[in-house]
Amino acid sequence: MAPDLLGFLTREGSFTDTNPAWLKTLDFTAAEVLGRSFMDFIHPEDLDSTRTALVRINNGFPLLNIVNRFRCKDGSYEWLSWNVVPEEGYFFCSARYITAEKKNEAALRTHEEEVKLRDQFIAVLGHDVRNPLAAINAAARMIGRSAEDSQTQDMVASIMGSTGRIANLIDDVMDFTRAQLGGGLNIDWRTSHDVTPILEQTVREISLAHPETEILTEYSFCDPVYCDAGRISQLKSNLVANAVVHGAPITVSAKDRDSSFYLWVTNLGEPIPENIRHMLFEPFVRSNVRQSQNGLGFGLFIAREMARGNGGDLTMTSDAE
Repeated sequence: MAPDLLGFLTREGSFTDTNPAWLKTLDFTAAEVLGRSFMDFIHPEDLDSTRTALVRINNGFPLLNIVNRFRCKDGSYEWLSWNVVPEEGYFFCSARYITAEKKNEAALRTHEEEVKLRDQFIAVLGHDVRNPLAAINAAARMIGRSAEDSQTQDMVASIMGSTGRIANLIDDVMDFTRAQLGGGLNIDWRTSHDVTPILEQTVREISLAHPETEILTEYSFCDPVYCDAGRISQLKSNLVANAVVHGAPITVSAKDRDSSFYLWVTNLGEPIPENIRHMLFEPFVRSNVRQSQNGLGFGLFIAREMARGNGGDLTMTSDAE
Protein backbone atom coordinates (compact mmCIF):
# COMPACT_ATOMS: atom_id res chain seq x y z
CA MET A 1 0.00 0.00 0.00
CA ALA A 2 3.00 2.34 0.18
CA PRO A 3 2.65 5.32 -2.21
CA ASP A 4 6.41 5.47 -2.78
CA LEU A 5 8.21 3.21 -5.24
CA LEU A 6 10.08 0.48 -3.33
CA GLY A 7 12.60 -2.06 -4.54
CA PHE A 8 15.55 -4.33 -3.76
CA LEU A 9 18.62 -4.15 -5.99
CA THR A 10 21.59 -6.47 -6.32
CA ARG A 11 25.02 -4.88 -6.04
CA GLU A 12 25.11 -4.98 -9.84
CA GLY A 13 22.02 -2.75 -9.89
CA SER A 14 19.30 -5.25 -10.99
CA PHE A 15 15.86 -5.29 -9.36
CA THR A 16 14.94 -8.41 -7.36
CA ASP A 17 11.71 -7.12 -5.83
CA THR A 18 9.33 -4.15 -6.23
CA ASN A 19 5.93 -2.93 -4.99
CA PRO A 20 2.64 -1.99 -6.77
CA ALA A 21 3.38 1.76 -6.71
CA TRP A 22 5.52 1.28 -9.84
CA LEU A 23 2.40 0.54 -11.85
CA LYS A 24 0.59 3.66 -10.64
CA THR A 25 3.54 6.02 -11.09
CA LEU A 26 5.42 4.69 -14.15
CA ASP A 27 2.88 2.18 -15.58
CA PHE A 28 5.30 -0.75 -15.21
CA THR A 29 4.15 -3.99 -13.60
CA ALA A 30 6.45 -5.71 -11.11
CA ALA A 31 7.24 -8.41 -13.68
CA GLU A 32 8.38 -5.76 -16.18
CA VAL A 33 10.82 -4.30 -13.65
CA LEU A 34 12.26 -7.46 -12.07
CA GLY A 35 15.63 -8.47 -13.47
CA ARG A 36 16.09 -5.09 -15.19
CA SER A 37 18.99 -2.83 -14.40
CA PHE A 38 18.30 0.36 -12.51
CA MET A 39 20.26 2.26 -15.19
CA ASP A 40 17.90 1.04 -17.95
CA PHE A 41 15.26 3.48 -16.71
CA ILE A 42 17.40 6.59 -16.18
CA HIS A 43 17.11 9.63 -18.45
CA PRO A 44 20.27 9.93 -20.64
CA GLU A 45 21.09 13.35 -19.21
CA ASP A 46 21.02 11.94 -15.66
CA LEU A 47 23.23 8.88 -16.27
CA ASP A 48 26.54 10.41 -15.17
CA SER A 49 25.21 11.81 -11.87
CA THR A 50 23.44 8.50 -11.14
CA ARG A 51 26.60 6.46 -11.80
CA THR A 52 28.51 8.71 -9.40
CA ALA A 53 25.85 8.11 -6.74
CA LEU A 54 26.01 4.31 -7.24
CA VAL A 55 29.76 4.35 -6.69
CA ARG A 56 29.14 5.95 -3.30
CA ILE A 57 26.50 3.34 -2.30
CA ASN A 58 28.86 0.52 -3.39
CA ASN A 59 31.37 1.93 -0.92
CA GLY A 60 28.82 1.39 1.85
CA PHE A 61 27.38 4.89 2.17
CA PRO A 62 23.59 5.45 2.10
CA LEU A 63 22.22 7.87 -0.49
CA LEU A 64 19.58 10.41 0.47
CA ASN A 65 17.46 12.53 -1.87
CA ILE A 66 19.15 11.52 -5.12
CA VAL A 67 17.04 13.20 -7.82
CA ASN A 68 16.78 11.93 -11.41
CA ARG A 69 14.29 11.30 -14.19
CA PHE A 70 12.92 7.78 -14.51
CA ARG A 71 11.41 6.41 -17.71
CA CYS A 72 7.73 5.50 -17.88
CA LYS A 73 6.36 2.64 -19.95
CA ASP A 74 5.17 5.06 -22.67
CA GLY A 75 8.66 6.55 -23.03
CA SER A 76 8.03 9.74 -21.08
CA TYR A 77 9.94 10.58 -17.89
CA GLU A 78 8.95 11.45 -14.33
CA TRP A 79 11.10 13.08 -11.66
CA LEU A 80 11.85 10.87 -8.63
CA SER A 81 13.74 11.50 -5.40
CA TRP A 82 15.55 8.39 -4.16
CA ASN A 83 16.84 7.13 -0.83
CA VAL A 84 19.09 4.06 -1.11
CA VAL A 85 20.49 2.06 1.82
CA PRO A 86 22.87 -0.97 1.67
CA GLU A 87 21.46 -4.01 3.49
CA GLU A 88 23.00 -7.51 3.65
CA GLY A 89 24.46 -7.53 0.16
CA TYR A 90 21.50 -5.75 -1.39
CA PHE A 91 20.43 -2.15 -1.84
CA PHE A 92 17.04 -1.18 -0.50
CA CYS A 93 15.61 1.84 -2.34
CA SER A 94 12.53 4.03 -2.04
CA ALA A 95 11.52 6.78 -4.48
CA ARG A 96 9.11 9.67 -4.07
CA TYR A 97 7.29 11.20 -7.07
CA ILE A 98 8.36 14.88 -7.39
CA THR A 99 7.45 15.83 -10.98
CA ALA A 100 4.85 18.36 -9.80
CA GLU A 101 7.41 19.98 -7.50
CA LYS A 102 9.92 20.20 -10.34
CA LYS A 103 7.35 21.86 -12.60
CA ASN A 104 6.57 24.39 -9.88
CA GLU A 105 10.29 25.10 -9.46
CA ALA A 106 10.68 25.56 -13.23
CA ALA A 107 7.66 27.87 -13.33
CA LEU A 108 9.08 29.93 -10.47
CA ARG A 109 12.46 30.22 -12.18
CA THR A 110 10.74 31.23 -15.41
CA HIS A 111 8.72 33.87 -13.59
CA GLU A 112 11.83 35.21 -11.87
CA GLU A 113 13.64 35.34 -15.21
CA GLU A 114 10.67 37.17 -16.77
CA VAL A 115 10.66 39.71 -13.94
CA LYS A 116 14.39 40.27 -14.38
CA LEU A 117 14.00 40.59 -18.17
CA ARG A 118 11.10 43.01 -17.74
CA ASP A 119 13.07 45.20 -15.35
CA GLN A 120 16.08 45.22 -17.69
CA PHE A 121 13.89 45.99 -20.69
CA ILE A 122 12.11 48.85 -18.92
CA ALA A 123 15.45 50.22 -17.72
CA VAL A 124 16.83 50.24 -21.26
CA LEU A 125 13.75 52.00 -22.61
CA GLY A 126 13.51 54.43 -19.75
CA HIS A 127 17.16 55.46 -19.74
CA ASP A 128 19.27 54.28 -22.66
CA VAL A 129 16.67 55.16 -25.30
CA ARG A 130 15.10 58.23 -23.75
CA ASN A 131 18.41 60.02 -23.15
CA PRO A 132 19.57 60.21 -26.79
CA LEU A 133 15.99 60.99 -27.81
CA ALA A 134 15.95 63.94 -25.41
CA ALA A 135 19.29 65.10 -26.82
CA ILE A 136 17.90 65.01 -30.37
CA ASN A 137 14.84 66.97 -29.28
CA ALA A 138 16.92 69.58 -27.46
CA ALA A 139 19.23 70.03 -30.46
CA ALA A 140 16.23 70.43 -32.77
CA ARG A 141 14.76 73.15 -30.53
CA MET A 142 18.07 75.06 -30.54
CA ILE A 143 18.28 74.85 -34.32
CA GLY A 144 14.67 75.99 -34.59
CA ARG A 145 15.34 79.11 -32.51
CA SER A 146 18.22 80.24 -34.70
CA ALA A 147 16.83 79.16 -38.08
CA GLU A 148 15.32 81.87 -40.25
CA ASP A 149 14.33 80.08 -43.44
CA SER A 150 11.03 78.19 -43.63
CA GLN A 151 12.60 74.99 -44.99
CA THR A 152 14.76 74.57 -41.89
CA GLN A 153 11.79 75.36 -39.65
CA ASP A 154 9.77 72.67 -41.40
CA MET A 155 12.58 70.17 -40.97
CA VAL A 156 12.86 71.00 -37.27
CA ALA A 157 9.11 70.60 -36.83
CA SER A 158 9.31 67.20 -38.55
CA ILE A 159 12.17 66.10 -36.26
CA MET A 160 10.33 67.17 -33.12
CA GLY A 161 7.12 65.52 -34.29
CA SER A 162 8.99 62.28 -34.93
CA THR A 163 10.75 62.33 -31.55
CA GLY A 164 7.41 62.99 -29.89
CA ARG A 165 5.88 59.93 -31.55
CA ILE A 166 8.88 57.81 -30.54
CA ALA A 167 8.53 59.01 -26.94
CA ASN A 168 4.85 58.04 -26.98
CA LEU A 169 5.73 54.62 -28.38
CA ILE A 170 8.28 54.14 -25.59
CA ASP A 171 5.60 54.98 -23.01
CA ASP A 172 3.22 52.47 -24.61
CA VAL A 173 5.84 49.72 -24.78
CA MET A 174 6.84 50.26 -21.15
CA ASP A 175 3.21 50.16 -20.00
CA PHE A 176 2.50 47.11 -22.14
CA THR A 177 5.54 45.28 -20.77
CA ARG A 178 4.59 46.00 -17.17
CA ALA A 179 1.00 44.88 -17.74
CA GLN A 180 1.86 41.70 -19.65
CA LEU A 181 4.59 40.47 -17.32
CA GLY A 182 2.70 41.12 -14.12
CA GLY A 183 4.36 44.30 -12.93
CA GLY A 184 1.19 46.34 -13.33
CA LEU A 185 0.92 49.99 -14.33
CA ASN A 186 2.05 52.62 -11.86
CA ILE A 187 -1.33 54.09 -10.89
CA ASP A 188 -2.35 56.03 -7.78
CA TRP A 189 -6.04 56.99 -7.89
CA ARG A 190 -6.41 57.76 -4.18
CA THR A 191 -5.96 61.52 -4.71
CA SER A 192 -8.67 63.87 -5.99
CA HIS A 193 -8.03 66.00 -9.08
CA ASP A 194 -9.95 68.47 -11.20
CA VAL A 195 -10.50 66.45 -14.38
CA THR A 196 -12.06 69.17 -16.57
CA PRO A 197 -8.71 70.94 -17.29
CA ILE A 198 -7.14 67.56 -18.08
CA LEU A 199 -9.83 66.75 -20.64
CA GLU A 200 -9.70 70.22 -22.20
CA GLN A 201 -5.89 70.16 -22.48
CA THR A 202 -5.95 66.75 -24.20
CA VAL A 203 -8.52 67.94 -26.73
CA ARG A 204 -6.47 71.07 -27.45
CA GLU A 205 -3.32 69.06 -28.06
CA ILE A 206 -4.98 66.67 -30.48
CA SER A 207 -6.86 69.50 -32.21
CA LEU A 208 -3.57 71.28 -32.85
CA ALA A 209 -2.10 68.09 -34.32
CA HIS A 210 -5.24 67.46 -36.43
CA PRO A 211 -6.73 70.91 -37.26
CA GLU A 212 -8.90 69.37 -39.98
CA THR A 213 -10.76 67.15 -37.49
CA GLU A 214 -13.80 68.45 -35.62
CA ILE A 215 -13.74 67.48 -31.93
CA LEU A 216 -16.82 68.34 -29.82
CA THR A 217 -17.03 68.18 -26.02
CA GLU A 218 -19.98 67.49 -23.71
CA TYR A 219 -19.18 67.63 -19.98
CA SER A 220 -21.68 67.25 -17.15
CA PHE A 221 -19.86 66.20 -13.97
CA CYS A 222 -18.57 67.71 -10.75
CA ASP A 223 -14.87 68.07 -9.99
CA PRO A 224 -12.82 66.83 -8.26
CA VAL A 225 -12.59 63.12 -9.17
CA TYR A 226 -10.50 60.50 -7.39
CA CYS A 227 -8.09 59.31 -10.09
CA ASP A 228 -4.54 59.28 -11.32
CA ALA A 229 -4.54 62.54 -13.29
CA GLY A 230 -1.64 61.60 -15.54
CA ARG A 231 -3.15 58.24 -16.44
CA ILE A 232 -6.57 59.78 -17.13
CA SER A 233 -4.89 62.22 -19.51
CA GLN A 234 -3.05 59.37 -21.22
CA LEU A 235 -6.22 57.27 -21.41
CA LYS A 236 -8.19 60.13 -22.92
CA SER A 237 -5.40 60.89 -25.38
CA ASN A 238 -5.27 57.25 -26.53
CA LEU A 239 -9.02 57.12 -27.13
CA VAL A 240 -9.27 60.44 -28.95
CA ALA A 241 -6.18 59.77 -31.07
CA ASN A 242 -7.67 56.40 -32.02
CA ALA A 243 -10.97 58.06 -32.97
CA VAL A 244 -9.20 60.63 -35.14
CA VAL A 245 -7.82 57.84 -37.31
CA HIS A 246 -11.19 56.17 -37.82
CA GLY A 247 -13.57 59.01 -38.68
CA ALA A 248 -14.79 62.49 -37.68
CA PRO A 249 -16.60 64.30 -36.19
CA ILE A 250 -15.57 63.18 -32.72
CA THR A 251 -17.42 63.82 -29.47
CA VAL A 252 -15.77 63.61 -26.07
CA SER A 253 -18.33 63.25 -23.25
CA ALA A 254 -18.09 62.94 -19.49
CA LYS A 255 -20.70 62.89 -16.72
CA ASP A 256 -21.52 61.69 -13.22
CA ARG A 257 -23.75 58.65 -12.79
CA ASP A 258 -24.45 56.68 -9.59
CA SER A 259 -21.48 58.27 -7.79
CA SER A 260 -19.14 57.22 -10.62
CA PHE A 261 -17.33 59.14 -13.33
CA TYR A 262 -18.08 58.13 -16.92
CA LEU A 263 -15.97 59.15 -19.91
CA TRP A 264 -16.57 58.14 -23.49
CA VAL A 265 -15.38 59.05 -26.98
CA THR A 266 -17.66 58.73 -30.00
CA ASN A 267 -16.79 59.00 -33.68
CA LEU A 268 -18.64 58.38 -36.95
CA GLY A 269 -16.34 55.84 -38.57
CA GLU A 270 -17.35 52.54 -40.10
CA PRO A 271 -18.81 49.98 -37.65
CA ILE A 272 -16.23 47.63 -36.18
CA PRO A 273 -16.60 44.17 -37.78
CA GLU A 274 -18.31 41.61 -35.56
CA ASN A 275 -15.49 39.08 -35.97
CA ILE A 276 -12.88 41.30 -34.26
CA ARG A 277 -14.94 43.03 -31.56
CA HIS A 278 -14.07 40.41 -28.95
CA MET A 279 -10.36 40.99 -29.69
CA LEU A 280 -10.44 44.79 -29.72
CA PHE A 281 -8.69 45.18 -26.36
CA GLU A 282 -6.10 42.50 -27.06
CA PRO A 283 -2.54 43.65 -27.87
CA PHE A 284 -1.43 43.87 -31.52
CA VAL A 285 -5.02 43.68 -32.86
CA ARG A 286 -6.15 46.36 -35.30
CA SER A 287 -9.06 46.87 -37.66
CA ASN A 288 -8.86 48.73 -40.96
CA VAL A 289 -5.24 49.80 -40.45
CA ARG A 290 -4.26 52.77 -42.56
CA GLN A 291 -0.83 53.50 -43.94
CA SER A 292 -0.67 56.74 -41.97
CA GLN A 293 -1.64 55.10 -38.68
CA ASN A 294 1.04 55.22 -36.01
CA GLY A 295 1.48 52.89 -33.04
CA LEU A 296 2.15 49.24 -32.37
CA GLY A 297 -1.43 48.04 -31.99
CA PHE A 298 -1.84 47.87 -28.23
CA GLY A 299 -3.14 51.37 -27.44
CA LEU A 300 -6.61 50.12 -26.49
CA PHE A 301 -5.12 47.32 -24.39
CA ILE A 302 -3.13 49.89 -22.40
CA ALA A 303 -6.15 52.21 -22.19
CA ARG A 304 -8.21 49.43 -20.62
CA GLU A 305 -5.42 48.65 -18.14
CA MET A 306 -5.39 52.35 -17.16
CA ALA A 307 -9.16 52.36 -16.64
CA ARG A 308 -8.97 49.23 -14.50
CA GLY A 309 -6.03 50.64 -12.56
CA ASN A 310 -8.20 53.65 -11.71
CA GLY A 311 -10.90 51.35 -10.33
CA GLY A 312 -13.06 51.25 -13.46
CA ASP A 313 -13.20 49.53 -16.82
CA LEU A 314 -13.20 50.25 -20.56
CA THR A 315 -15.82 48.84 -22.93
CA MET A 316 -17.07 49.58 -26.44
CA THR A 317 -20.19 49.65 -28.61
CA SER A 318 -20.28 50.00 -32.39
CA ASP A 319 -23.13 50.40 -34.87
CA ALA A 320 -24.03 52.24 -38.05
CA GLU A 321 -24.83 55.43 -36.11
